[in-house]
Amino acid sequence: MIDLNCDLGEGINNEHLLMPLISSCSIACGGHTGTTESMDHAILLAIQYGVKVGVHPSFPDKANFGRKMMNISDSELQLSLEEQMACFKQRAALQNCTLHHVKPHGALYQLIAKNTKKAVVVLRAIRNIFEDIKLYVPYNSAIEKIAQQNNMEICYEAFADRNYNDDLTLVSRTHPEAIFTNPHRVLNHVKRIVHESKLKTISGNLKKIKADTICIHGDHKNALPILQLLHRHLNEF
Repeated sequence: MIDLNCDLGEGINNEHLLMPLISSCSIACGGHTGTTESMDHAILLAIQYGVKVGVHPSFPDKANFGRKMMNISDSELQLSLEEQMACFKQRAALQNCTLHHVKPHGALYQLIAKNTKKAVVVLRAIRNIFEDIKLYVPYNSAIEKIAQQNNMEICYEAFADRNYNDDLTLVSRTHPEAIFTNPHRVLNHVKRIVHESKLKTISGNLKKIKADTICIHGDHKNALPILQLLHRHLNEF
């Protein structure tokens, strides 16, 4: 069965609706958004619904929701990521929750897909907090290669609700075709990824991709109907 995941704990307050429809989640830990209360709430719901819990660190940039590149030194970035993940690790431990994965958020996720130096910084921060944890990565990325070189277990991730460029980077959110809003378009996109290990890019080309987990953004305006449709068609996958 394909793993459906959501980025949660981001102030949308829809976790109680989405948790029954997913099998893993990545919870904001204070970088782009998130408080101890929102972390605790999302962790509790994940435990109740048997959803695997991941930590979702980001550039420390609440003003831009972590979705813009930030001019920050490597040491500042590493320290911030370690603080975010350590806080979340502590909150999870209070509920006896075993953490499944780390998934960087937003602009940081896209940066380490291409920038090897920054990927090393992120991996170093993760290793300083977790001895053994999986890492969600985009296929054919810099962070994938760095993780493999350091014997870290990875899960390839693809996005159900986002359009891709030919180099498998995500189309900028400023582009009108960046985000898929029609649930049936999302379903067809996911079917191609799962059945053919391919996706159609914004230019109409088919590109190879691998995916162990499929993400639907929790702050997507149609997250619920998209997940409901995907859930109904899981047997077709």
